[in-house]
Amino acid sequence: MVPTLTDYLGTILTFMMKTLFGLALIALSSQAAAATQYIRFGKLIDGQGKVWTNVAVVVENDRIVRVEPDAAPPPGAEMVDLRRYTGIPGMIDAHTHMTFYWDQTPGTTPWAQSGARQSAVTVFLAQENTRKTLETGVTTVRDLGSSEYADVAMRDLINRGAMVGPRMFVAGYGLTVTDQPARPGVGFPSGGTADGVAEVLRVVRQQVAAKVDVIKMYGSTGSDQDVTGFQTFTFDEIKAAVDVAHGYGRKLAFHTYGPDGARDAVRAGVDSIEHATDMDDQTIAEMARRGTFYVPTIDHNRYYVEYRQQFGYNEEVAARLNDYIQRNLETARRAHKAGVRFAMGSDAVFTGFGQNTRELEWFVKAGMTAEQALATATSNGAALLGMEKSLGAIAPRYFADIVAVDGDPLRDIGVVVRNVHWVMKGGKVVVDRTSNAK
Repeated sequence: MVPTLTDYLGTILTFMMKTLFGLALIALSSQAAAATQYIRFGKLIDGQGKVWTNVAVVVENDRIVRVEPDAAPPPGAEMVDLRRYTGIPGMIDAHTHMTFYWDQTPGTTPWAQSGARQSAVTVFLAQENTRKTLETGVTTVRDLGSSEYADVAMRDLINRGAMVGPRMFVAGYGLTVTDQPARPGVGFPSGGTADGVAEVLRVVRQQVAAKVDVIKMYGSTGSDQDVTGFQTFTFDEIKAAVDVAHGYGRKLAFHTYGPDGARDAVRAGVDSIEHATDMDDQTIAEMARRGTFYVPTIDHNRYYVEYRQQFGYNEEVAARLNDYIQRNLETARRAHKAGVRFAMGSDAVFTGFGQNTRELEWFVKAGMTAEQALATATSNGAALLGMEKSLGAIAPRYFADIVAVDGDPLRDIGVVVRNVHWVMKGGKVVVDRTSNAK
């Protein structure tokens, strides 16, 4: 039988379809291979208690697939040679204010400038804060307070890939009590202001409706140059906030500069105490028993003292802050000795970004080993966020958040503070100061 034109066309069409199908498979295979990275380290601290030598971390897309002795990479994988460095998990800063930005214009001060911009402009400019934070090896932050939900916007922009920055868990408006007199033409309440149990419940629910990740409660006076620490919310108000927050699956961070607010907050069941000094032994013991995290932010006031000219603080303010630092450190020393769990928090604002991990050196001064201090920024930080199965470790199924440092962090925590050379967040390299990464 003589083939017809239709037969020829059918044969050609079949051949073309098979060819296209084969090319598609090759393209898919190439894409899969390109998404696999084989990262080699001379030493690796995995955040789960194991120190590896001559090891490789296999990453696919945004997750770690396996950690194994350095051997042969998977076919087609991209090789990254970091054998001269020590690998550690991407770190977690449990207390930041990422949207607090100052452009350092002469004649301005950070606090005055921060209230003079539209929030959309602030979100754009604060990309400088996100970049500097990543450069410290911090790939995740808990951001505890912003205005006009600028932090929610920044989190969402980062998550969709429209902005480069650390993974953010945000609090929106922190709850505060009324601290201004009534004035004609000024409406109350504003922002996170809440007086009484009913108002506390309403404001917590507002934050949840805004899709925040964590609830922040300002439970005492005290901030920047003010170190007074007088309790503001009552026990009943704190307990109401804790109960409704937990009911919505949110954790509650409690700001207190003094011991009284801390005592009531721990009894009420908050998840973390921020800053507190001079806590009594009973409160500290109760924190250890309940597993309440302590985020002392000791270095935050060192920052204010060192950069006091930017803020217009005089020597009297510096002396007051230095006294607070010593009391803060002593409280941390007692809490560590009592077995309280710590998480690293910088309380970074304005020009403090890029110094996020300096808190770790204070933890060593408080009696921690370098390994314990590092854990506050990795496994402990992940546990505080409720993300202990996906953050804070270099292990299968965890996010590929990995940092390369020069030196041994288990001998000298300063290595983590000053010698970060390479940072990966979610499988993407966001900082590269090496000369041999391929």
